[in-house]
Amino acid sequence: MADLYLKALESERKALWATCRLKGLARDTAERQRIVALDEQIAAHKNRKPA
Repeated sequence: MADLYLKALESERKALWATCRLKGLARDTAERQRIVALDEQIAAHKNRKPA
């Protein structure tokens, strides 16, 4: 079964990253900070043990 939560996180990260690249946003912007938070959430989700 597809992990919809993980797909949603990765999709949001991909969209934010594309926006940041197009606009040339600096590291301290809200969008870039959200990407860092998403990376942490994705890593935590991948590292959890399946039930």
